[in-house]
Amino acid sequence: MSPLVETIAFVFGLVALGYASGWRGFLNEATGEALTAFAVSVAVPLLLFRTMANADFGDGLPWGLWAAYFPAIAATWAVSQLMVVHVFKRESQAGVVGGLAAGFSNLVLLGIPFMLGVYGERGFETLSLIVSIHLPIMIGMSILLFGLVGPAAGPKVAPRALLVDFVRKMFTNPLIVGIVCGLLWRFIGLEMPSLMSRLVDSLANVAGPVALFAMGLGLRRYGISGNVRPAIAVAALKLFLMPAAALLLAKLIGLPPMSAKVVVAAASLPTGVNPYLIASQFGTGQALASNTMTIGTALAVLTTAFWLSVAQWVFG
Repeated sequence: MSPLVETIAFVFGLVALGYASGWRGFLNEATGEALTAFAVSVAVPLLLFRTMANADFGDGLPWGLWAAYFPAIAATWAVSQLMVVHVFKRESQAGVVGGLAAGFSNLVLLGIPFMLGVYGERGFETLSLIVSIHLPIMIGMSILLFGLVGPAAGPKVAPRALLVDFVRKMFTNPLIVGIVCGLLWRFIGLEMPSLMSRLVDSLANVAGPVALFAMGLGLRRYGISGNVRPAIAVAALKLFLMPAAALLLAKLIGLPPMSAKVVVAAASLPTGVNPYLIASQFGTGQALASNTMTIGTALAVLTTAFWLSVAQWVFG
């Protein structure tokens, strides 16, 4: 078995074990929520803190990296949103959810351990540069679009209230806190004390396996519930159009091989849980987001391997 195939099997195998544990009743829903909370609120933020504090990202901001990844999101989001509204005849609010689900890769629970396994520390450092602005941009765009089209039911939420809620969520999000604290530590230039380093390492080192297992439990909880046809279409855009667009842009921009391969790999990952949570907050498109995440994760075992092979062939 090649290292790439083994890594993909390991990553999605942990997801499958988490799913099986929930399916067989070994672990209940509350356990899955607790594991996810631990991964997202403690282990992964510490992993991001350690990476940002110790990594050498070179000079300046990675504009080329962002210019390859985020326009790929925009193109896929636009196509998916129009498709949900005009092809599947859903309301404009569900169209926003469809666009978000097509562009929102699972960069944290799945992407971080995946990049560490496939591309090592260098790949993870590159991914961290995307993660550092990914969540604020995606949630900000969601709030903006829902503010424009209005919620599915009830009165429109005031733009000022949306902005205040967005700022509050960003400054209290553990992932953002971990990134910012790591950058500040790196900027100050202090050496991390031995005890602090051991404490951070002990929790950061389990972030990947716990996140993957928790994700599997979460998939069991969300499942598939109606609106399967549009969800399959949105998942197809997520797994094929977005990585294709990212690969084309990375080639045109001339990204270094490692950055280009990480961009394509990140774009090829399935939808994460955030579109479902945002859909639940606004009261529309929950089934579409949940189904897209579940179907996309099952198919990504094959599609992500395909795009990794294509990226290796193109960029070396």
